[in-house]
Amino acid sequence: MEIVYVYTKKRSEFGRQCNFSDRPAELHVDILPDPSLAVNFIERNPCDTPTQCTQEMSEHEVNTERFESETRGINHVEGGWPKDVNPQEMEQTIRYRKKVEKDENYVNTIMQLGSAMEHCIKQNNAIDIYEEYYEEEEILEETEEQPSAKTINVFRDPNEIKRTATGLSWHPDGSRKLAVAYSSLEFQRATKDMSFDSYIWDIENPNKPEMVLKPVSPLVCLEYNPKDSHILVGGCYNGQIAYWDTRKGSHPVEMSTIEHSHRDPVYKVIWLQSKTGTDAFSASTDGQVLWWDIRKLNEPTERLVLDPTKKGNLDNALGAISLEFETTMPTKFMVGTEQGLVVSCNRKAKTPAEKIVCTYSGHHGPIYSLQRNPFFPKNFLTVADWTARIWSEDIKESSIMWTKYHMAYLTDGCWSPVRPSVFFTIKMDGTLDVWDFLFKQNDPTLSIKVCDEALYSLQVQDNGRFLACGSQQGTATLLEISSGLCSLQRNEKALATAMFERETKREKILEARHREMRLKERSRSEQGKEEESKEVDTGESAEDLIARAEKEFFEVVEAEVKKREKEEEKSKVNMEKDVCEEKETTLKVYCFQASELSL
Repeated sequence: MEIVYVYTKKRSEFGRQCNFSDRPAELHVDILPDPSLAVNFIERNPCDTPTQCTQEMSEHEVNTERFESETRGINHVEGGWPKDVNPQEMEQTIRYRKKVEKDENYVNTIMQLGSAMEHCIKQNNAIDIYEEYYEEEEILEETEEQPSAKTINVFRDPNEIKRTATGLSWHPDGSRKLAVAYSSLEFQRATKDMSFDSYIWDIENPNKPEMVLKPVSPLVCLEYNPKDSHILVGGCYNGQIAYWDTRKGSHPVEMSTIEHSHRDPVYKVIWLQSKTGTDAFSASTDGQVLWWDIRKLNEPTERLVLDPTKKGNLDNALGAISLEFETTMPTKFMVGTEQGLVVSCNRKAKTPAEKIVCTYSGHHGPIYSLQRNPFFPKNFLTVADWTARIWSEDIKESSIMWTKYHMAYLTDGCWSPVRPSVFFTIKMDGTLDVWDFLFKQNDPTLSIKVCDEALYSLQVQDNGRFLACGSQQGTATLLEISSGLCSLQRNEKALATAMFERETKREKILEARHREMRLKERSRSEQGKEEESKEVDTGESAEDLIARAEKEFFEVVEAEVKKREKEEEKSKVNMEKDVCEEKETTLKVYCFQASELSL
């Protein structure tokens, strides 16, 4: 049904405009006050109501609770036994096994599985599906990617009183874990409430450490055993050596005795290449290098005093602060000292004096890092004072390459394990520098600000892609660098070899020139000394020399006085002679005049 409503209006009213006019006010409604309604209201006096032209807004912040994840695992040792069989009872298990083995279904099943297993084993022996055919020639084309680095995770010291992350060590199998040693190296400033704990972190879980290591003294350094990833060795602040087995808990399995340990903090400990995988050696600022077997830590197996005079005097020993050991050179090792010297040593020498082979000098402060190039072991890197230097074993006078002097102090450094021309350094201003001397020598290829506090420790993963930096406030920062900095470039080994050889040759020429100049100066000084010795008796005492000088002085004065007296006498004689000659001339003139008058 359609509903229609029609509006009607006069035609004259369509489109007519409104006409406004003034008229007096009209009262339409008058509502009288009602006093009874006043009880429902509260009088507000004075009444101020602010108004704003803009829209009123309020700011609120909401922070969700941090989700803490925890990894747990179950190790299934033995199971599948019936309820009436106790797996701990040997007789019951043997009886049940014999019962099962007599079953025909068991024999048939084993025969079927055996043939399938034999086929799989033969396949595995025939073809290795994981074989890498071009492992040695893993060279990538040069890309235009800019060098960069990004932060992956940050691991903070869980304690309220923050300590310095003094040591870092990557897990040898897969590098999925990072061991961090925490200690305060500020002498006598450690508080009583400061924790001694160090931690092992899972790099994918920065919220909570995977394991806590509880030493009796704060750990300064910590190293995983490359042969057994469950074992770690650490150097303590009080000079002791301790080792842990992660399967046996947080407390150390064994520790060295105080009387046979270092007297100062152990700044570096390194595992040695041995058949047992239990040998290590440590260095400390007390001037000793000690060798240990962790199976018997009651005393060191060997001891070396870093006395440069080769007399074994501990009072003259150089304080060791860094160590270097290359597995391809099992008898050689190097020590970086507080005095800025690198001491090259030979462990297999017959006498303690012969163990110190030579020294390299060139730094003005403690050598915090010392490492051989993994591709060219004859060349090694040192980091100290405000520079990093690259040395050659053949040249002891000076380094072959060095960085510029930085404004901030350098605290650690290391080579890249995959690129021979790349190394890393960290500084007190919280900066990480990546150097590629084939690309640029005067400035770092990449410089990144890791944190606001000072960086103290640095460790690179074996694949060269990830690196960890430890800071003064106990923060360990995990960084990932770009693929260009962790991938071997075309002809990089040949170019690095050529550069090392060229710089070594240049330094040898300069060293020979300096030696020649020193010989000339020495010969000149010796000639001068010989001439002086002819004139002066070197055996005279100071009093004799003074008396002889006074005598010579007065002799010279007297000689001068006599000389002047002789000159004066000579001048007087000459004057008298002149007077006589004048008188004789005058007399002759007078006689001549008299003769003329007589004529």
